[in-house]
Amino acid sequence: MNFIKDFALEAVATGILMILVVTSRIIISKLVRRFARTTHRIEHRTNLVIKYMHLLTTILAIIALIIIWGVQTNDIIIAISSITTVVGVAMFAQWSILSNITSGIILFFSFPFKIGDVIRIHDKDFPIEAEIEDIRAFHVALKTKDGERVIYPNNLLFQKGIAIMKDHFEDHEFVD
Repeated sequence: MNFIKDFALEAVATGILMILVVTSRIIISKLVRRFARTTHRIEHRTNLVIKYMHLLTTILAIIALIIIWGVQTNDIIIAISSITTVVGVAMFAQWSILSNITSGIILFFSFPFKIGDVIRIHDKDFPIEAEIEDIRAFHVALKTKDGERVIYPNNLLFQKGIAIMKDHFEDHEFVD
C-alpha cells in the first residue's frame, strides 16, 4: 500500500506514456504506409522504415521513463558511459552499417529512381550501367546488360553522380 502512495504519479505517467507510444507507433505506421502507397514503394522497404521508426520511438520512451521515475544522475552517467564505450567501439569498427541504414531510409522517402529503372553510376574507377532489381536497407541490387549482379552500398549512391537512363531495361539501347 505504501508503494502505491509513494509512486502513484509515476505509475500514472508511465501508463500515459505507454498509451502515447502505442498510439504514435500506429500513427507512424499508417503515415509511412500511406506514403508508400502513394509513391508506389515496395512492402518490404516500407516494413524496414517502420521498424526503424518504431526503434526510435522505443528509445525515446525509455528516455522518458528514466525521467519519469527519477533515476539518479550518477547511475545514468555510469550506465550511459559504459554502453557508449561498447557501442562506440562497435560503431567505429562498423560505421558503414549506420550510414547505409540512414541512406536506405533517405532512399525510401526521397530519391528519383525506382526498381526497374536503368541507371548509370558515374564512378571514375568502376562506372556501372545497370537496371535496379531491388533496394534494401543496406544496399541496392543492380543487374548489368551482361546479366552480372552488382550489389552497391546505399551510402555510395549519395557520393556518386547517378543518371537515370530509362524506366526499364528492355527499352534501353546500350552503347558499346
